[in-house]
Amino acid sequence: MHIIKLDAIESTNTFLKDLALNGSVKNFTVVSAENQFKGRGQMGASWSSEAGKNLMCSVFVKDLSMLLKDVLYLNLAVSIAVYATLSAYDLPKLSVKWPNDILSEKGKLGGILIENTIDKKMLRNSIIGIGLNVNQTKFSSAIGKVTSMKKHLKIDVDKEVLFTSLLENLKNEIVLCTPQNYQKLKERYLSVLYKYQEPAMYENTSGQVFMGKIVGVNSVGDLQLEMQDESIQEFGLKEIKLLR
Repeated sequence: MHIIKLDAIESTNTFLKDLALNGSVKNFTVVSAENQFKGRGQMGASWSSEAGKNLMCSVFVKDLSMLLKDVLYLNLAVSIAVYATLSAYDLPKLSVKWPNDILSEKGKLGGILIENTIDKKMLRNSIIGIGLNVNQTKFSSAIGKVTSMKKHLKIDVDKEVLFTSLLENLKNEIVLCTPQNYQKLKERYLSVLYKYQEPAMYENTSGQVFMGKIVGVNSVGDLQLEMQDESIQEFGLKEIKLLR
C-alpha cells in the first residue's frame, strides 16, 4: 500500500484521479490531506472540514474484475468497512444511512464518494473517497445535523490509529467483492442500515409525504420501500428524503 500524505489540497479524489490519468498508479494507492479546499460529496454536494481536525482520504483500487452490473457491492463493502472501523469506538447508535452516509445518534459522522472508471461492461478502477468528522466540534448550522467522534467521546481521537484501522478494514472488505460473497455483503449492509424495517415518513421530489419502510436495495442500489398498501416502490438517490 502506497500512502501519500498532503497538508492541503482541493480534493483528495481529484488529486488521485489526476495522478491516475498522468501515469501508472499502484493498486491501493492512498492520498490523505489535513485540509481540503473543495471536498465533494454525493451528487456534487460540498464537504466542509476544519483543517487538521478530521480524516480525509481517497483510495485507488484497480483490477477488481467486477461486472458493471455488480458495482453496487463495492459500495456496500466500503460502507461496511467504514462502519467496522468506527464500531471499535464507543459511539452511540452507529449506522449507515442510505446510500453511504455514516451516522451516530442521527448526526452525520462521515460520508463516502466512489468514482468509477468503466471499460465496456467491466469496472476498470475506482477512487474511494472517505471523509470522517474526528476532532472537530463546531459545525455550520447550514449543513444540517452533523456530529463528530470527539463530540461523543469527549476526547481527542488519534487520527493515525483511526486511519490505519480504516485502511486495513477497507482492504479486507474489498477482497470480499466476489460473486460468492455478494449476498452476504448485502445482508451485512442491511443489518446496519438506518431505519431498516422501521416505518418512517418520507417526501418525494413532488413534495408528497408518505409512510414507508425500508426493506432492501435493488441490484443498482436503489432504495426499496414497502408502502402502506404493502406494495414495493424503488427510489434512486435524491428522489426521496427521510423526514423523521
